[in-house]
Amino acid sequence: MSYPNQPNPYGPPQGQPQGPPPPQYGYPQQPMQPQQPMQQQPYAPFPAQPMGPGGMPGIPAPHQMPGSTKAARVMLFVLAATGVIGIIMMTVGLNQLSSASANYDGLSGDAQGIFAVGKGAMVVVMILQAAYAAIALVLGLQYSKGGNGIRVGSIIFGSVSVLCSIPFAIALYGIPNFVLSILIIIFAAKQESQAWFMRPRH
Repeated sequence: MSYPNQPNPYGPPQGQPQGPPPPQYGYPQQPMQPQQPMQQQPYAPFPAQPMGPGGMPGIPAPHQMPGSTKAARVMLFVLAATGVIGIIMMTVGLNQLSSASANYDGLSGDAQGIFAVGKGAMVVVMILQAAYAAIALVLGLQYSKGGNGIRVGSIIFGSVSVLCSIPFAIALYGIPNFVLSILIIIFAAKQESQAWFMRPRH
């Protein structure tokens, strides 16, 4: 003898609609949110470096003439003054030589030729000293508003002056010009002098 199927006591009552499934244990599931792209944190800007001549990083362009540049300009003025003094001395010597040659009318032709050669040599030296003094003066006057060409010209002038002063430096009286010329080269070649001559001009 078989018994009819008994209803499941744990299931829903027969004849009634099944309700929502029982809640699951644990944390409720959250809906999936779209992944946000990783935002890069902006880096702190680097500290601004001083801009040198030509827009390149380096020492800033000076607003006033540096001390070494001023010293080079003063030395150029001193060399110009020594050139003028040399011209004055050569002029006095030339006048004395002319007077001496005029007082000796009985000199032979060779003696007169020697006097003429001496006068010509003194005139050439005077012209060279005038050019020397003029170049030194022009370079010195252009230090306040001149460009990098004035600095390069000062270095070249100092180098030529050193070579021309060597024979006189051996005789001791050319030592001041020799030393000043070397100092002009050193001071004009400094980085602060380069920054001064290459500074932007408005």
